Amino acid sequence: MKQIYSDVIQFRGNHYQYGCMQGKALKDSYILENRKKQWKIRQPRFAIHEQEVKAAITPIAPGIWDELRGLRDALDWTMEDVLLEFGGFRLEYKKSGCSIFTGSEYMIRNYDYHPKTYEGRYTVFQPRDQGYATIAPSQRITGRMDGMNEHGLAMGYNFIHRRKPGDGFICNMIGRMILENCKNTDEAVQLLKEIPHRHSFSYVLLDKNGETFIVEASPRSVQVRQSNVCTNHFEQLTKENRYHLDDSYRRQQAIQAQEKETMTAYQAFTMMNDSTRGVFSKKYKHWAGTIHTSAYFPKELKVWFALGGDREPFVFHFKNWLNGDDFNTSRIIGEVDTELPFVHMEGNVR
Repeated sequence: MKQIYSDVIQFRGNHYQYGCMQGKALKDSYILENRKKQWKIRQPRFAIHEQEVKAAITPIAPGIWDELRGLRDALDWTMEDVLLEFGGFRLEYKKSGCSIFTGSEYMIRNYDYHPKTYEGRYTVFQPRDQGYATIAPSQRITGRMDGMNEHGLAMGYNFIHRRKPGDGFICNMIGRMILENCKNTDEAVQLLKEIPHRHSFSYVLLDKNGETFIVEASPRSVQVRQSNVCTNHFEQLTKENRYHLDDSYRRQQAIQAQEKETMTAYQAFTMMNDSTRGVFSKKYKHWAGTIHTSAYFPKELKVWFALGGDREPFVFHFKNWLNGDDFNTSRIIGEVDTELPFVHMEGNVR
């Protein structure tokens, strides 16, 4: 077992200031040291142009562009390097797992991926210039892999495939845009229909109204359905599915077989986080091991979070934070059953 952690990063201010703060903190970090080595091994097969990315981001989320400028200035990088690392546009994304289960009061999400991609940053941000306050773990610094905003809109996404990519945003930047720009599921669905998608993902949405919507999005089409279970295959855009779906169907069936006896949020969280219940995954070497389990409560504006399996969740009272009460904790500790390195904890991670 490996002990891991996520730092709790709290910030109130404008996006440019937020970018500067993050850049200063990242300057001598393992994250950037390791990413630099990873880029040397995996040269990008695409070009990123500043004006093209700016034209794509600013109509939707101008604050995020200001955050990227802040990162540039604090790191003393070129804007092209900042966009390659943090821009969330026309980047590549490795395959991953992930499972989501919802009730009318909660969304529970297992984030399944490779340890060398995990940044260990749990962000709580209240912008003073544009956009809604959010609570979420980060991916590629500016992106959000799941989360909730001040209006109680919760979001998580599940990987489908990366074949035939389009010129568009990757999943974690789309997640950030949803949380910062949409009050409810209706607005989030509309945004997902309008923005360009790089790869194929399902986006699961829940708000205070208690209805879950799953948006199946690819570079070619977007469809919306309702369900309370989502793994790694499309139910409507079936021609977009990968050929090997056994594990996705297995986790879906494991959730469905147990949901009738899952009456409370705690029981649902345990079903997803318990390593013996068939949903939690230890396939870390295959880019599909469960690193964290999140639970979002839109009506209460409360969040549970756990690193690794068989854990009691750490509770964040987001409503209190929005009223000005900072969280006392600066780090969340957990354990995962792997010896693979985490990108934020040690050097030479390739």
